[in-house]
Amino acid sequence: MTEIFLDTANMDEIRKYKSWGILQGLTTNQKIFLKEKGCNFKDRALEILEEMYPMPVSLEGPNDYAQLIKTAEEYCNWVDKNGTKYRNIVIKVPMLGNGDGLRAVKTLSEMGIKTNVTACMTLNQTFLAACAGATYVSLFFNRMIDMEDVDYALNVVKTTKIMLHDGQFDTLLIVGSIRQSFDIPIILMGQPDIITIPPKILEQMPLCKRTEETLKDFEEAWKEFKKYESK
Repeated sequence: MTEIFLDTANMDEIRKYKSWGILQGLTTNQKIFLKEKGCNFKDRALEILEEMYPMPVSLEGPNDYAQLIKTAEEYCNWVDKNGTKYRNIVIKVPMLGNGDGLRAVKTLSEMGIKTNVTACMTLNQTFLAACAGATYVSLFFNRMIDMEDVDYALNVVKTTKIMLHDGQFDTLLIVGSIRQSFDIPIILMGQPDIITIPPKILEQMPLCKRTEETLKDFEEAWKEFKKYESK
């Protein structure tokens, strides 16, 4: 079953879609936090971790090996109001072309820290991330389309899922970079473990004009029935 992660750092959005009962986790990145102008990063991250607990929350790290390890250690030492360390933190690790991202995954895995290797666009990258011990690997669907086309993007999703399954890796496949609601049915054809969806897309998914018209017809029929219902 493909799970849904929410892609936001806005608390109102988190509480709204959490109340729908559909979320299994949450992802963030630098661009998402940029939308939350005026907030303090640590304070907001702690608020998200508390609201989403025990569901996993991905927090982005720097694009530098040493800084990334230091940042990951800092984040994983954050504690709640009872002094207990948060166990739902996942560190986003960039798929760096020089291999430092893979080195970071290995180091963090040995430290018992969960990782999400992000900005992957090829099967080579997802294979290496899994071999390094990543908890999650994230494919960027529409950025792959920008690079090639939709067939290429879907094929990478499908082949990555097969590779992870047949290779008996523990790594879970996340697909993100969703730009429109009709991306979702295409991605689901690849059977990823997780789709991370931004609020504006999630808001559109329950809506269908024909469904609304049908429900209105039923409501009018019920009102008419109540007029003549025997007492």
